Amino acid sequence: MARLRWRQESYREVQAETLEEVVKEALTEIPGDNFFIEDAGLFIPALNGFPGVYSAYVFKTIGNEGILRLLKGADNREASFRSVVGLKLRGEVKLFTGEVRGRIALEAKGSEGFGYDPIFIPGGYDRTFAEDTRLKQRVSHRRRALEKLAAYLRTTHHF
Repeated sequence: MARLRWRQESYREVQAETLEEVVKEALTEIPGDNFFIEDAGLFIPALNGFPGVYSAYVFKTIGNEGILRLLKGADNREASFRSVVGLKLRGEVKLFTGEVRGRIALEAKGSEGFGYDPIFIPGGYDRTFAEDTRLKQRVSHRRRALEKLAAYLRTTHHF
């Protein structure tokens, strides 16, 4: 039986147009086998998908306040968080995706979580991820992608 283990690994993150491309490149760049990696981003249609694959950099440079300024006066505040988990197991590469759709709040609210959590309200709810971390744990994009990974491992590799 293959074993997965946690390890911290630094690698060069490529600049690409999709999360899938970023994850695939990372899987080939990191040496070894039997590991998974995850990348995620916030995608806002009114901003042509920005910040998307550049979410971490954009957060470091303009933060939530910058995103709110870019959307000032916008009627369409639709957004989605997407996650891609890449698995490299026994030389085989598989990708698993997760998404949660919602909208960008008019102002930052809440002090929990991290990153864009204070401005993201998941669909069907009226609180940001930063106001309700239990909600985030239940509906998050990462959870959805990791649940697909776990189901794959249970059914095909008997973990």
